[in-house]
Amino acid sequence: MIQEILHNEIKRALAELYSASEPSIQFQNTRKGFDGDITLVVFPLVSVSKKGAEATAEEIGSYLIDNVTEVINFNVVKGFLNLEISKDFWFNNFIDIYDNPDYGIVKSDDNSHTYLVEYSSPNTNKPIHFGHLRNNFLGYSIAEILKASGKNVKKVQIINDRGIHICKSMVAWQDFGNGETPDSSGVKGDHLVGKYYVEFDKYYKKEIAELIASGIEEAQASKEAPILKKAQDMLVRWEARDTTVRSLWEKMNGWVYDGFAATYARIGVDFDRNYFESETYLLGKDVVDIGLEKGVFYKKEDGSVWIDLSNEGLDEKIILRSDGTAVYMTQDIGTAIQRYDDFGYSHMIYTVANEQDYHFKVLFLILDKLGYKWAKNCYHLSYGMVDLPTGRMKSREGTKVDADDLIQEMVDTAKNIAKDLGKLEEVSEGEADALYETVGLGALKYFILKVDPKKRMLFDPKESIDFNGNTGPFIQYTYARIQSLRRKHNNDVIMPGLIDITDKEKEIIKQLTAFPALIKEAAASYNPALVANYIYDLVKIFNNYYQSTAIITAESNEFINFRLGLSLKVGEVIETSMGLLGAGVPDRM
Repeated sequence: MIQEILHNEIKRALAELYSASEPSIQFQNTRKGFDGDITLVVFPLVSVSKKGAEATAEEIGSYLIDNVTEVINFNVVKGFLNLEISKDFWFNNFIDIYDNPDYGIVKSDDNSHTYLVEYSSPNTNKPIHFGHLRNNFLGYSIAEILKASGKNVKKVQIINDRGIHICKSMVAWQDFGNGETPDSSGVKGDHLVGKYYVEFDKYYKKEIAELIASGIEEAQASKEAPILKKAQDMLVRWEARDTTVRSLWEKMNGWVYDGFAATYARIGVDFDRNYFESETYLLGKDVVDIGLEKGVFYKKEDGSVWIDLSNEGLDEKIILRSDGTAVYMTQDIGTAIQRYDDFGYSHMIYTVANEQDYHFKVLFLILDKLGYKWAKNCYHLSYGMVDLPTGRMKSREGTKVDADDLIQEMVDTAKNIAKDLGKLEEVSEGEADALYETVGLGALKYFILKVDPKKRMLFDPKESIDFNGNTGPFIQYTYARIQSLRRKHNNDVIMPGLIDITDKEKEIIKQLTAFPALIKEAAASYNPALVANYIYDLVKIFNNYYQSTAIITAESNEFINFRLGLSLKVGEVIETSMGLLGAGVPDRM
């Protein structure tokens, strides 16, 4: 790496010029509009040079010209030394890149830390909705990026399969379902259960209106509605392990799990382990006694257990109700400990929307106070909400936008665009359908992941699938172009010896060279947007090159082989990067 070479040489320069033994050496990419490939920040060095920043930069630049063959020119802009690196260096650097089939990827080994990534975590009373998609795409992508940076990664979810909301769907199906099943209705299992959750709400509102009409106050009516009492009774029976209720619960949850599995398979996400709230909701209660013994928790007169976090700028938080029942915090404490016992992780990443920021601050503090060393390595991957243009999409249930509906709309849009462009006339129907799926899902994933997770975003389905601009299809089309070059050449690529590369080729190589560091940075910051925007920059540079340069019709075999090899490596990095986002790339479009 050029930075390593320069770091050592600048260290020597500072020792020779200024007798500095431990200098602070900082690099950055040369700003656009200035000559140079890499920039040394000189300001930190004036304390050892005892000279002005510009004079220091001039002296260091002259030293490098005289002593480092890779540096062929320099210029000084105030306190910045812009260094130009020889094209020969970039060519040789590319040869190293080209020969590495796993370029940019660090493989885990026995010494790798284990990272647990939690994402998705749906409720079993309704289908996966649009809001879950950003969660799934973020969680899966971060897991893949961490894996690519050399971490041992495990993907988990916790499924909310218990509680009053689950019982609402069950009661409605009992009362109004007439034995309807996914098989008998042809309706996907999670959609069918979601349908009865909506039916419950409709009937509940109807009963409230009837009670209000009979003279009961609205607040009281909302508590007295017969169908709500049925659901509450069912929850009590569920917790008492009533066999009839449990049997119905298992049957309907089974439908939902089948539905979830189909959606997960279509969007290409997976999990190493599923946790279920029905199995974890009592976890953590035994930790309460430990916390009381340690003085981390305290008990109020009514028997409830609390923690006081006022010294940390927060407030009091209940851990256990006075009747001995657990709250979500109790469960999350217990689940975190259980997962550590299961996997022995060093880091735990929770992919959860930013409305839960406070909850996770409290959770991590509690775990730390209880003495769990790994608590400091728990991280909340907090993300903003995703909005759709008003009126653009309607859910079948009239509430939140259904994920399956959105996915299908994206695939259908890709199909219509491809047909309008007439690009797939020689492709079989099966290949075409696979392509529509790849493009539609690639557009969806890329558009969502290119935005910094912390930001709220607007998702426009039509904009996301445009074949121009910062979109998935634009990147996929570039990849397909490169594969077309491969097919047209139809020969093995034999890299030549040293040749004189163009400025555009140098620019591409520089971008490729940045790829390994980019993966490390994206992993360290838990930010797939860095990967997405890196690919976009690479693709823009390559397309400019493709439009202006003869590749497989170049003037000699040497240049044909080099340029095709360069193009194919760009294609490999595009494929790897899109894979880190959970998106595929087609061989033709």
